Amino acid sequence: MRAWLLLAVLWVGPFQAPAQAQQWPSRPLRVLVPSAAGGAGDIVARAVGQKLTEAWGQQVIVDNRNGIVGAEITAHAAADGYTIMFSTSALSIRESVYRQLPFNTLRDFAPVGQVVSQSNVLVAHPGVPVKSVQELIAYARARPGELNYGSSGNASSNHLAGELFKLLTKVNFVHVPYKGLPQAVTDLLGGRLQIVFGSPSSTLPAARDGKLRLLAVTTPKRSPALPEVPTIAESGVPGYEFTGWIGVLLPARTPEAIVNKLSREVARIVQLPELKQRFAADATESVGSTPEEYAAFLKAEIARWTRVARAANIQVD
Repeated sequence: MRAWLLLAVLWVGPFQAPAQAQQWPSRPLRVLVPSAAGGAGDIVARAVGQKLTEAWGQQVIVDNRNGIVGAEITAHAAADGYTIMFSTSALSIRESVYRQLPFNTLRDFAPVGQVVSQSNVLVAHPGVPVKSVQELIAYARARPGELNYGSSGNASSNHLAGELFKLLTKVNFVHVPYKGLPQAVTDLLGGRLQIVFGSPSSTLPAARDGKLRLLAVTTPKRSPALPEVPTIAESGVPGYEFTGWIGVLLPARTPEAIVNKLSREVARIVQLPELKQRFAADATESVGSTPEEYAAFLKAEIARWTRVARAANIQVD
């Protein structure tokens, strides 16, 4: 009898995962967004989450948490597909600069796919008398330590974007970390900061109103949404490149069938004309990669930012 039971389990096993994926999701989904409300990750997660609700008829509950806390919750959640994380490029950067994290990015997550890529922008307060990257470099070199740049926190993507700029230009900016980029932009508008390497969604509205000065984009090529704005690299800082991204991850050991089902749906959603148009307004491009492509991308990003962190001597306890 035991032998027959064992054979039955072995025979049924291969069919359990596909059946589980067909039934999933059968209840609300929790989406962890490890960044502040109103930031790029939050905007993209809510837009995609709404479409997931429409497609599957299950409520998507967005939960904004501190970056490390949100990732830790996801890493330690049940591997059943009901806890999903929309992460920004800060995930790979934290893995590169923190001595210890309560998770390992390459071990504790199941990559689902890259959702979008994004051209971040270098903006300055109008009180800083510069109109180009080269003028900013000259102005900063003449006043070492006098210009502050804000970020959404230590080891955030905009922190490392600023440190890479400092490394390549030999300027001395002072880094001021905030709980989120919207708070940094508020202080930039108030003149308490002079510079931000920020997401377009947080900075472009003020730049278009003339409240901030848009100097350059951080990507290696000009953004289709901002064709008139030069890149930092073409503005006299060869080798500078920072491309923001947002991706989806599940806890490790989530059934492959569920990972693939979510990946296919997210890839479909981000190519919808209405979402592509909405993202393009913030200099954001839809991607929708496969789990395998995103896993390789994450590994390469961690290696790249590890090199930058070591060269800039950045390490967070």
